[in-house]
Amino acid sequence: MDFRAGDFINPVIKDLPSSGIRKFFDIAASVKGVVSLGIGEPDFVTPQRVIDAAVASLKEGHTSYTSNAGMLELREAIAAYLQKDFGLHYNAANEVLITVGGSEAIDIALRAIVSPGDEILVVEPCFVSYKPCVTMAGGIPVPVTTYMKDNFKLTPEMLEEKITPKTKAVLMSFPSNPSGAILNREDLTAICEVIKKHNLLVISDEIYAHLTYCGKHVSVAEIPGMQERTVLVSGASKAFAMTGWRIGYLCANEELTQAMYKIHQYAIMCAPTISQYAALEAFLHGENETKRMVDAYNQRRILIYERLKDIGFDVCEPEGAFYIFPSIQKTGLNSEEFCNRLVQEYKAAVVPGNAFGACGEGFIRCSYSASIEKINIACDRMAEFVRPFMPKREI
Repeated sequence: MDFRAGDFINPVIKDLPSSGIRKFFDIAASVKGVVSLGIGEPDFVTPQRVIDAAVASLKEGHTSYTSNAGMLELREAIAAYLQKDFGLHYNAANEVLITVGGSEAIDIALRAIVSPGDEILVVEPCFVSYKPCVTMAGGIPVPVTTYMKDNFKLTPEMLEEKITPKTKAVLMSFPSNPSGAILNREDLTAICEVIKKHNLLVISDEIYAHLTYCGKHVSVAEIPGMQERTVLVSGASKAFAMTGWRIGYLCANEELTQAMYKIHQYAIMCAPTISQYAALEAFLHGENETKRMVDAYNQRRILIYERLKDIGFDVCEPEGAFYIFPSIQKTGLNSEEFCNRLVQEYKAAVVPGNAFGACGEGFIRCSYSASIEKINIACDRMAEFVRPFMPKREI
């Protein structure tokens, strides 16, 4: 009998789509001279004091495994950080787990709570990994669509409409990738009433918590009665420009944390030791560096918002993260055609909105983690590209 490797692949994995973001990174990389607003990571180098701490840890011989849960000193620093900034109280010993990026935290949270057939409400548009992770855990992702007319904010009514007896949890991220939307305390309080009424869990990806521009971030776990039913996910990647170090964390009540710890223990062992020492320095002493980066992002945010409006796009002003999600519907092009032609013909890269869920069709995601110079060049090229497609303005 002939060997066919495909016969051995799990059908669930075989049917999963590839990342729409990665697809366009690969296309952009194949075109010379491209200016990219596609990548979702800081253009800053990790702060020098953080790099120095990592190097020092090597010189001091810290090259062995740490505790499976991560260095206690790092977990204590994160617990103190969350208490100082958001008034949250977590026991570092058994309610904080260090993971390999926020992505592992989301994956093991889902695998720990999802039983076959459970429905997980996924607030869209959303990061590309959420629905595949639900599927791989044996659950059923149920999209909860947010809309431009509401500034991509989640409302209680949107949740109520999708809840069934099979619903177990809500997976959401605010500040949002890709829309830049945030939820204030009033928004969250109303949403959490629905969550408590139906006895649901929340997996709250708050990786962009410190990248907010129009008020202080409010965590889901801050809302009364929510900390015990929330898995809080975050990490060092965005706030401290440490994407490549792969340090994330999750916080939850002890029983939930221990369930996730089991999966992490068998699959990962521990996050990289050198990265944990780097993150310890960041969480203890990196606040000023974060503020410097946030100030720079805010300047870029204002610039790109005005530039995209000037081009003629309908667009919401983003209030968090470092993304903006303009509508391209006036061009008559779909998201993938728009992005393919823009990169091939005008050498500017953005990500098609349908990579973030079906409701993202007709939008594109632009990242303003790029420099002001690159933002201006990319917007100039975009303006030239769309000119023939846009309706003429009345003078």
